[in-house]
Amino acid sequence: MGSVKVVLLAAAAMTVTSAAKAADLPPVMPPPLYQSPPVVKEFAGWYLRGNIGMSNQSVKSLDNVVAPGTTVTTTFLDFDAAPFFGLGAGYQFNWFRLDFTGEFRGKANFHGQQTATFGAIILPDDYKASKSEWLFLANAYLDLGTWWCITPFIGAGIGTSRNTISNFVDIGATQVGATILSTTFGETASKWNFAWAAHAGLAYKVTPGFTVELAYRYVHLGDAKTGPTNSFDGTTVVNGTPFIFKNLNSHDLMLGVRWACCEEPAPAYMPPLIRKG
Repeated sequence: MGSVKVVLLAAAAMTVTSAAKAADLPPVMPPPLYQSPPVVKEFAGWYLRGNIGMSNQSVKSLDNVVAPGTTVTTTFLDFDAAPFFGLGAGYQFNWFRLDFTGEFRGKANFHGQQTATFGAIILPDDYKASKSEWLFLANAYLDLGTWWCITPFIGAGIGTSRNTISNFVDIGATQVGATILSTTFGETASKWNFAWAAHAGLAYKVTPGFTVELAYRYVHLGDAKTGPTNSFDGTTVVNGTPFIFKNLNSHDLMLGVRWACCEEPAPAYMPPLIRKG
């Protein structure tokens, strides 16, 4: 009977000891709630931009009023390359950008030659002039991904162009037994047109807030015209109508820079709340 009491007392002591140790352990906590980290934006905010470049321009036709039955043959209509520079401001949200630009396009020298034929009369004309523009565009771009800090992009723009023709000279010659030279001048004139552009290029992020661009742009500038044409002595010729430059286009090579400003901070990461009980 004594041995049974000893066994019972030992079992009771072990139970009390186990309960005391269990009381010293920390409470079991539920697993924390999982919350995905916030998406950090590469950049979102306003930026300023500037660009310089060179143009390679063309014109579809040079038109003027001619007598019925006259055939006009174009030999060439060419522009020299010319510089341009512009400024703008825009907003970027990750892979999408929108900006507005104003640009002055310097004088491009124009050279052309046409031959007008009317019966036995042959009138070759040599042209010289200068052309310049103010170009204003609203542009949208898509960034196509970034590799080694280089981002290819494409874009499009619409706006308006103020095309100015100055120093227009038409040197003509008629051949009817003898050669007769005639010179016609066109007054300076400007014309506003609808303009549009297509962009493609590469952007290199030098620092988080400074990016350099190398880009190609095709831009359609609309039409341009001279002022009324006058003879060399200042009297208006029989058809003193202006010459019309139809469908002006330009292939531009541009170097641009962008400065980020007023960047929106990324949202702060907030850990999940854990409640007891």
